[in-house]
Amino acid sequence: MSSILNSLKIISDPTRLRILHLLDDQELSVADLQEVLNMGQSRISTQLSQLRNENLTSDRRVGKNNLYTATIPEKLTPIIAAASEEMAETQQDQAALKHLLSKRRDKSKAYFDELAGKFGKHYVPGRSWKGLAESLLKILNYDVVADLGAGEGTLSQLLAQRAQKVIAIDSSEKMVEFGTKLAKDHDLPNLEYRLGDISTPPIDDSSIDLAIFSQALHHAERPRKALREAFRILKPGGALIVLDLLQHNFEQAKELYYDVHLGFSEVELFTMINDAGFTNIDVVIADKEPEAPHFQTLLGVARKL
Repeated sequence: MSSILNSLKIISDPTRLRILHLLDDQELSVADLQEVLNMGQSRISTQLSQLRNENLTSDRRVGKNNLYTATIPEKLTPIIAAASEEMAETQQDQAALKHLLSKRRDKSKAYFDELAGKFGKHYVPGRSWKGLAESLLKILNYDVVADLGAGEGTLSQLLAQRAQKVIAIDSSEKMVEFGTKLAKDHDLPNLEYRLGDISTPPIDDSSIDLAIFSQALHHAERPRKALREAFRILKPGGALIVLDLLQHNFEQAKELYYDVHLGFSEVELFTMINDAGFTNIDVVIADKEPEAPHFQTLLGVARKL
């Protein structure tokens, strides 16, 4: 455990303070930090190394990149927040970060807008009907369901045949329009599509019996926040289902499918669900695709007490 005095010495440097403030609640690569801070790779890598040596940041490998996040001790949190407010660069950094994330979302949104009406006809990594079946078998009774990151809503339509109400959330306007039309065409008045981000779903607190992420978390900029939001909207006793890709090295997925994360390890998914407040967590590998790149599907189930 690093001392508070050493940590204070490290964060007294303005560049390191700016980096730490950006990494607080937002996972970024060196390239991301270069773009936001308008600095060279060598300088940023050096500062990250010093922050990591003081256990003020952590990183994980995703494909060819390391993604960094802040690990700030509770005692330092108010100090860093106050110091960041005093820095003239903070507002500029936040604006640059917002622009970076906006570009990512726009790029991803354009991809999913183009796919509207084509799901089920084209290959989607990790879309395992075996995995879906296994997850649904674990949940026998549900009234109000949230399909978070629903796309055009193939799963939502299946759920609507049994649930009293299904709320399908997606960030693509065209997906929502297409799904709404399908619900009407298929006479599913209990299926409602809402435009929104899974990190901030437009759903009331404690109003959902079952929340599902089906191949959605690896598209999320902040999967941890998305899971915390799922906890927020679930009723006490409500259930969570997560279907996602097991961590892989198929880097092309970022360009082909606009994936933000190259899947998650079993331990990582378990930890994220646990940190969001869930209990009775079970994470298993539900399926492995026979064809290259052999994507594997993770199934996570949990409860909100």
